[in-house]
Amino acid sequence: MTSATIVLLPGDGIGPEIVEQGRRVLDAVGLRCGHEFEFVTAEIGGKAIDRIGDPLPPETLAACRDGSAILLGAVGGPKWDDPSAKTRPEQGLLTLRKELCLFANLRPITAHGQLVDASPLKREIVEGVDILFFRELTGGIYFGDSGRRQGEGGEAAFSEMVYETAEIERIVRLAARAALGRRGKLTSVDKANVLEVSRLWRQVAQRVMEDEFPEIEYEVVLVDAMAMHLISRPKDFDVVVTGNMFGDILTDEGSMLPGSLGLLPSASLGESGPGLYEPIHGSAPDIAGQGIANPLATILAGAMLLRHSLELVAEAEMVEAAVAGVLDGGHRTADIAAGGESLSTEAMGDLVVAAVAG
Repeated sequence: MTSATIVLLPGDGIGPEIVEQGRRVLDAVGLRCGHEFEFVTAEIGGKAIDRIGDPLPPETLAACRDGSAILLGAVGGPKWDDPSAKTRPEQGLLTLRKELCLFANLRPITAHGQLVDASPLKREIVEGVDILFFRELTGGIYFGDSGRRQGEGGEAAFSEMVYETAEIERIVRLAARAALGRRGKLTSVDKANVLEVSRLWRQVAQRVMEDEFPEIEYEVVLVDAMAMHLISRPKDFDVVVTGNMFGDILTDEGSMLPGSLGLLPSASLGESGPGLYEPIHGSAPDIAGQGIANPLATILAGAMLLRHSLELVAEAEMVEAAVAGVLDGGHRTADIAAGGESLSTEAMGDLVVAAVAG
């Protein structure tokens, strides 16, 4: 039996709706397999700003530090989108990642066979795609010095991209270990033909791979070429590792290969402590409260939580099989229904819970 405290961060928009379905599925896993999961709910994002003016309240950070794992919905929305605002919902998420030292973001891009035709790309390009992205999450341009100053041509803005050797080594090692358990291929993405930061990235990654993982098939691709290859030949890639900004852009591009953001989970991990699990889509404020959001990405994020933070691999596979079975049965939410009959958020959750419960 495993005992664990799972911190729920519903956040904004559709976050509360989808996190509730993720909680229900995890609860069903606990009941079936004899585990004790305690759920603690805390605030983050826009709603936390509205209440106390802080997107990451101290009590939320404390709860996350004490938890075994964290399941997040989404943060942000038009209400808090003023670019001149001193406090924005996304700051809460960035700060949480930094405070918990969650340096590695894992995003699996998998084309579900039942939904291949929902992709905007041709079946022969998408069918069989199985890519695992490792995005460095706590360094690079998003965390470098930034600001504004007066220049000769008026106001100027700057954002500094910085990576240190140790930051590159740890994310490359993590990605390489994952490649060992998959198809044995690792692709590193950079912009070394232009950026000094990328030249260091390439040098360090090459050394780590040659010295520590010589058995892995290793290649380097420039980020602009990778953007094209993701659309033209995505099946050629197994594990991909890259920096923060490049990973942010490429994984959003790759998310369209399966045809819907509502199907893709992600995990943010550190060397120790709780991991953070979330769907890759946003808060979707236009459909919040309507009960039509797709909860499957959040449910699959729960499967990643079971696998990576609680080391319950069989239970993770149980959840993934339940989701696949529901899709095999032709059940769809509005985003993947292609004009056909669609289920509500709760009804889709009911089906996965029933499948897990057996």
